[in-house]
Amino acid sequence: QVQLVESGGGLVQAGGSLRLSCVASGLPSSTAMGWFRQAPGKERSFVAAINRNIGRTLYADSMKGRFTISRDNAKNTVYLQMNGLKPDDTAVYYCAAGPIVVTAPSAYDYWGQGTQVTVSS
Repeated sequence: QVQLVESGGGLVQAGGSLRLSCVASGLPSSTAMGWFRQAPGKERSFVAAINRNIGRTLYADSMKGRFTISRDNAKNTVYLQMNGLKPDDTAVYYCAAGPIVVTAPSAYDYWGQGTQVTVSS
């Protein structure tokens, strides 16, 4: 049974940092893990993704330079380091796993429950 468990969310002031973690278990040969976010009243949107085998990364344009995705395969964990947080970054952040590194949520087969990130101004 595949399970993705996110952690690391919380309340932070604008300009602050958070590091999200996603621990995967029971994952098949999926090579891509991604982070998405969903703010109230908005659609789920792509944040970043990484190929677990070769480390290739992909970012949404608005996250480049502020967010960094990384992985520790020995721990079956993917991280999202978020710096320079803005109130607009407030959302529930989801971890996902799928076969390829793409931006479309529909391409990911497995999802975590999400972790809330709130950025105060």
